[in-house]
Amino acid sequence: QVQLVEFGGGLVQAGGSLRLSCAASGRTLSNYIMGWFRQAPRKEREFVAAIRWSAGSTYYADSVKGRFTISRDNAKNTVYLQMNSLKPEDTAVYYCAARVGSIVEITTWYDYWGQGTQVTVSS
Repeated sequence: QVQLVEFGGGLVQAGGSLRLSCAASGRTLSNYIMGWFRQAPRKEREFVAAIRWSAGSTYYADSVKGRFTISRDNAKNTVYLQMNSLKPEDTAVYYCAARVGSIVEITTWYDYWGQGTQVTVSS
């Protein structure tokens, strides 16, 4: 079992920045893919970014490429999502997720999920 807890959501103006954190516990993460997803009201949950814990390789959705950066801190067992140049359409609940295997965008292929943190971007 992997337990995930997200931190760092909030209200920010368009053009601003936020950093989300996801603290993981329960397993060694060296074999895991850590992903960030988001779900806006009345929309399906969508992939945002992912990182392979061991190699640090990353992958982004086109909608956030160049604005968001995913990273991890081995010592703290924490994954981060740095979000810059935020837009109102980035407003959503952001979730951290984990799976073993390859980086995929498919929500249902991730086995472990955090409770989510709200990000609201005002125009």
